[in-house]
Amino acid sequence: MLLNRENITNAAVMIQPSLMSYSFNSPPRPVLLDVSSIAVDQILLLDSYFSVVIFHGMTIAQWRNMGYQNQPEHQAFAQLLRAPHDDAQVIIHERFPVPRLVVCDQHGSQARFLLAKLNPSATYNSPNDMAAGSDIIFTDDVSLQVFFEHLQRLAVQS
Repeated sequence: MLLNRENITNAAVMIQPSLMSYSFNSPPRPVLLDVSSIAVDQILLLDSYFSVVIFHGMTIAQWRNMGYQNQPEHQAFAQLLRAPHDDAQVIIHERFPVPRLVVCDQHGSQARFLLAKLNPSATYNSPNDMAAGSDIIFTDDVSLQVFFEHLQRLAVQS
């Protein structure tokens, strides 16, 4: 019912959530809905229409917990922390029903709200080499790439 009454943008977000990355190296940019998008020095903003998740990488969370954002020489870090919260507030104020806001850290208990939406390209049993600071998803589900490869094999065999 909600899908029918929303505009195209909101309907698309209901079907495929959007994921934005905030870092010191670049302005906010969209990234893939994949576990490889997680990095220790980034903040991710997931908009899945009914929930908005702000996910802090491990290094960002440690710096925040040490209070670097309160020191005058680290104003860039304070702005980096504030940017996803400002964008999340814009999303929340525009939307009805009001989405749930979840603020979490990498390896924290609330991180499941983000990890549940990501493609599990790196799992506990995947043989791929992982980049430093990236994460894995503990699941037996296959990644989108494995699913498409299997689907192609089935289509060719028929």
